[in-house]
Amino acid sequence: MKEAMFYENLDGKVTCLLCNHYCVIQEGSRGICGVRVNKKGKLYSLVYGKSVSVGVDPIEKKPFFHFYPGTTAYSVATVGCNFRCHNCQNWTISQMQKEKEGEIVGDELFPGEIVAHAKKSGCKSIAYTYTEPTIFFEYAYETAKLAQNEGIKNVFVTNGYTSAAAIKKISPFLDAANVDLKSFSEDFYHKVCGARLQPVLENIKLYKELGIWIEVTTLLIPGYNDDENQLEEIARFISSVGVDIPWHITAFFPTFKLPDVSPTSVELLRKAREIGIKAGLRYVYEGNIPGKGGENTYCFGCGIPLIKRYGFQIVENNIIDGRCQKCKSTIDGTGL
Repeated sequence: MKEAMFYENLDGKVTCLLCNHYCVIQEGSRGICGVRVNKKGKLYSLVYGKSVSVGVDPIEKKPFFHFYPGTTAYSVATVGCNFRCHNCQNWTISQMQKEKEGEIVGDELFPGEIVAHAKKSGCKSIAYTYTEPTIFFEYAYETAKLAQNEGIKNVFVTNGYTSAAAIKKISPFLDAANVDLKSFSEDFYHKVCGARLQPVLENIKLYKELGIWIEVTTLLIPGYNDDENQLEEIARFISSVGVDIPWHITAFFPTFKLPDVSPTSVELLRKAREIGIKAGLRYVYEGNIPGKGGENTYCFGCGIPLIKRYGFQIVENNIIDGRCQKCKSTIDGTGL
């Protein structure tokens, strides 16, 4: 165990200040995430140095399309999550501590070792991903500091529920974040995720204000968050924060607690993309259905295809020095 950051002692109980649940935790109990425990008035992380999943992934898999495209990210996760999304594709590890009576599993892998593996693998970045990085914040924070010293970038793939204080703390070492904006409905967030919408919206704005490169992902679940009005609200919100923010609209496939919901159609993804473009967003992508053209990056100035993709692979890249070579528009992002 490692003593946690971001908590207050209240006569033996502790208030966890790491995410927007702000759990009040009794002696011997854990917070909603299931991986932070109160021991005699101190809060401890149960997952520091316990990696449950690692891998070398294309950065496009996270997905990041405007952050060092074509590079690889050393990806790491622990068990646990502060959401309980019914559609989670990684539920076997994100919900493990809840499904298996608090079991904490993972292989010993400490921050210096993660950085060394990333460097040896030729990865441009380390991605804190697969499960929610907020819940293993101390682990990610210490790794990110070491990574920066080695010239390796750090990225969060997150549900956007981290507390503002924690985001600000890690911001000097965090280069990019892909935030899941799962819906524009408080009811959806409450019933499907066990959370609230408003903190996610505030954090998207905060990442932008702090100068952290941000991309947003919305998984379209038929019958849950796919109505046109809601998609228009999401698109307008993202546009209000920044028209340069890429919006990834991805296809759902039946999983976990939603095994009987139909997969997302190409037609629905295409409609959502059109809504995003109409709202003024420069870059809107269709994900999880490769080969349909919705994965390509187009110049917002002249409309020509700049990066052609198939799945997570770049087939062709015509961006040179961050610019479209036809109209000379500067394409938003990092490492283009």
